[in-house]
Amino acid sequence: MEYRVTLLMSEFVTHDVKRFIVTRPEGFSFEAGEGVELAIDHPDWQDEGRPFTPTCLADDRVLEFTIKAYPDHQGVTAALHGLAPGTGLLMSAPFGTIHYKGPGVFIAGGAGVTPFIAILRRLARDGAAGGHGLLFSNKTPADVICEKEFRHILGRRCILTCTDEDAPGYAHGLIDQAFLKAHVADFGQHFYVCGPPAFNEAVNEALKALGAAPDLLVFEE
Repeated sequence: MEYRVTLLMSEFVTHDVKRFIVTRPEGFSFEAGEGVELAIDHPDWQDEGRPFTPTCLADDRVLEFTIKAYPDHQGVTAALHGLAPGTGLLMSAPFGTIHYKGPGVFIAGGAGVTPFIAILRRLARDGAAGGHGLLFSNKTPADVICEKEFRHILGRRCILTCTDEDAPGYAHGLIDQAFLKAHVADFGQHFYVCGPPAFNEAVNEALKALGAAPDLLVFEE
């Protein structure tokens, strides 16, 4: 790992997602959408690095990560959620293929929305969020990360869908070809896709079937 950072604070943003604020090492820079590998600086965890995406603005003086815990795995995310302020973390240089390439629709499944948080925050800060949309799938409304912020930035262009619960204010069902056809008017724009591998594959295939050019699909390869 290239950097050592210190956890300053953490707090819940949903029932199983926390935002972590850590120190920003001198000379570190990243582009919105890129990820880093994080590991806990402890002998039991130093070799257990996992990829996470900074969700802060690229020029913030501290770094923010928005991380979902999977307690059933008893792994890194659960350990991260239990850390106290002052704990050291090891961090890699940034990497990834999700970069902003122009106006389009962000399509996310669950915690896969995290690469888009920094991008949307930058667009909002720059007054450039118009012309963008978000299709965001979760199991229930309680699982939606940054819901108020996304609705504020995008208004009616923020479409949240839940697969396990039919609730007022949310679409119901999977983001499949029929859903995309119903909610997307232009398939000649950029599409940014991030979620579990099966989600990415299914959404990308559906987009291409609806006429989206492969070179307009932006996803982690």
